[in-house]
Amino acid sequence: MKIFDVGTPVAEINSYLQSISVNSEFSANRHAVYFKPGVYGSAAGQDNPATATGIVNSEVGYYTSIAGLGASPTSVKINGALHSEPRQNADGSSDGLTNFYRSLANISINPIQRPVGADAQRPRPEGVAPAHTMRWATSQASSLRRVDIQGNLDLNGAYGATLFGATMADSRISGNVNSGGDAGPGQAQYFVRDSQIGSWSGGSADLVFSGVQGAPASDFTGRGITTLAATPTSRPAPFLTLSGDTYSVFVPKVRTNASGVNWATDSTAGTSIPISRFHIAKAATDTAATINNALASGKHLILTPGIYRLDRPVTVTRADTVIMGMGYATLAPTGGQAAIEVGDVKGVVISSLLVDASPGSNVLVKVGTGNANTIGDATNPTTLSDLFVRIGGAQAGSSKIALEVNQSKVILDDNWLWRADHGSGVGWTNNTSDTGLVVNGVDVTALGLFVEHHQKNQVIWNGERGRTIFYQSEFPYDPPNQATWMDGTKEGYASYKVAPSVTTHSATGTAIYTLFLDSTFAGTPVHAWTSIEAPRRASVRFTSMTTAVIAFEGGIRHIVNTTGAAVDSTQPNQVVPGFTAAARLASYPS
Repeated sequence: MKIFDVGTPVAEINSYLQSISVNSEFSANRHAVYFKPGVYGSAAGQDNPATATGIVNSEVGYYTSIAGLGASPTSVKINGALHSEPRQNADGSSDGLTNFYRSLANISINPIQRPVGADAQRPRPEGVAPAHTMRWATSQASSLRRVDIQGNLDLNGAYGATLFGATMADSRISGNVNSGGDAGPGQAQYFVRDSQIGSWSGGSADLVFSGVQGAPASDFTGRGITTLAATPTSRPAPFLTLSGDTYSVFVPKVRTNASGVNWATDSTAGTSIPISRFHIAKAATDTAATINNALASGKHLILTPGIYRLDRPVTVTRADTVIMGMGYATLAPTGGQAAIEVGDVKGVVISSLLVDASPGSNVLVKVGTGNANTIGDATNPTTLSDLFVRIGGAQAGSSKIALEVNQSKVILDDNWLWRADHGSGVGWTNNTSDTGLVVNGVDVTALGLFVEHHQKNQVIWNGERGRTIFYQSEFPYDPPNQATWMDGTKEGYASYKVAPSVTTHSATGTAIYTLFLDSTFAGTPVHAWTSIEAPRRASVRFTSMTTAVIAFEGGIRHIVNTTGAAVDSTQPNQVVPGFTAAARLASYPS
């Protein structure tokens, strides 16, 4: 952890930030950076960044969270840029497809950006940006929360880049947000909720705005844009604050039919919990036993940056428990154990954690033991914010289910449940995983759900009255052939499956893709019979659905059940620029 105050020289801040920005994708390093309230850097060069000096300016790398410690984002102002840039490829293209695991929160930025480090020495630096513009060219697990950009935000690359983002929440962008993708590279998808923007430029497969003031009008068939006036239910993530010399964690209340930001920190907006009521865990010294003893004694939990090797799950048995990670704190259970198990208690808040599977896990994160219809409170919902699960990639791992929800009225807020497609221990018979998410509870809401590469259904929704706003998924890259990947007599598995017994369900803004690498190289292309499987009922509704073949052979036969156009590598189209083939379906049932 690193905490800066206004007396820290800008050169020292930049040196530190740039030194931690070079972590590799599967590094064991974890970093949390905080700024005490005040103003940092000089605004003198804001109209011409090339002349700017004295600015806070650094790229943000892997496993790094940067946040202000004020009660409001405006309590900490950065003159400069905390930016993320795409990589440049040998063929001249740029992409940030693996720009994961980095975040900004609770901070105000007057954007003045210049290229730094090795990028500044390139003939075409990625870090150049127009005046009053900051770049955040990232993919999954890279949220922006309670961020106040006093200018423009570029989610694309300086020269266009292929990207697979991400979530923005409770943020205000006074200028334009550019996602690219209209006629060239850019963000394939993005989810923005409970925010305020000046304007938006760009189009893609799936751009969803929920409760966003200034959002573009819906244009799904043209630009892939779906706009909802309000978010039915949401609960912002908790955050650390500093008043004088006293640290606290502010835990926001649930918002209903939210639109725009709410940065209040009084009792109407949530509860401030003194730091003395938290067990502050350290990876070098804490074990599952010490953590669970602290939780059982009534403490909340802060996990400081590091990797926690656990011989048993972190177990929550008390209502209203708060567990908050810093700097992508990582729970790495051993011996096939779960990482977190929440009992039949309501109001639990878990945020900002990464879970790495070990071999033989059954369920990695489990919420509730099975009383799905009796535990849960709409006014105080259990909420999982920025909780990310990874099977393989960093280490050998396997599971049956990444996340299982057995409690009602839970909010899933920006969750990426990823069976790794690259890294260590990766292969069809190595990092095995059946399903990313199983929902058994009723009235569960998912806001920004990313589930990829599991070997059967990515999502199985058994509970009544479930609701998803924004869903992004990729089928597994590596089925070796069709015979290996069959759901009974059906080709492959639907990505998103609603159980036949469910009578009421809704999902809007779904993007489901194929990239069947292994079967293509083996000359045995595979197909998925559909992207969404659900009972055909008027009260089971899907809107704004996109399917696409990113590249390589094979495809998807239908969009929902046997409805919707096929996408196939043998029939390329330009429904969504940048994809081999794509199809859209506005609603189901029609």
